[in-house]
Amino acid sequence: MMKATGVTSPGGARLDSNDATSPAALVRRLAETASTPCPCGEAFRIITGADNDIASFHVVEIRGEATKHYHKRQTEFYYCLEGKGVIELGDARYPFEPGTAIMIPPGTPHAARGHFTIVNVVVPPFDPNDEYPVE
Repeated sequence: MMKATGVTSPGGARLDSNDATSPAALVRRLAETASTPCPCGEAFRIITGADNDIASFHVVEIRGEATKHYHKRQTEFYYCLEGKGVIELGDARYPFEPGTAIMIPPGTPHAARGHFTIVNVVVPPFDPNDEYPVE
């Protein structure tokens, strides 16, 4: 049985780990997360680089057309929760609808087109300085 190394309080506050080498567990709720405008719509940055140095976890509402861009260091994972649209990866276009998952490695130009809601996991955590527009 695995021992929990730390937990958060019901309000989402982080509690320290019992083991200094392990991160504390973290619980956050979408309903308690403020939205942030982003190039593709609205992002709810539930878990961020301020919380850990492993990954970030966002729910993003894509509304329309995002600017095509790429990242030098970050790998992104998209999972469609609702709605539909198209994901552009390089010159290819892929239908995107609920139940579809996509991995976008560093250096891959990509853009989201349509109206849908995704889970976006970014490894290492999202850094707006690692976003480069494709011209």
